[in-house]
Amino acid sequence: MNIVTIAVGLAGLLMVGGIVAMIISGVKSVAQGKQDFKRISLMLVPVIVFAITYFALGQDFAKAGVMTVGVMMAGMALGIVFTGLKGTFRF
Repeated sequence: MNIVTIAVGLAGLLMVGGIVAMIISGVKSVAQGKQDFKRISLMLVPVIVFAITYFALGQDFAKAGVMTVGVMMAGMALGIVFTGLKGTFRF
């Protein structure tokens, strides 16, 4: 086995562990009433965007990942522009 293979596998394992911990923490916070379900469900937006781009681009994992990042960055830029306009024109 190659050291790079082991390192990538361990990094993937750490990411999966972190995601599972976040899911458990989110469910616990919702159950205890500390968080609103709407705020937690916003974490699904990148997953939904990825699924849409994955099927739109012919089920190419790498292209879908890059397109997801692009779409999310464009959404962030639009959000910043609209927030700035709202603050400037007070509407």
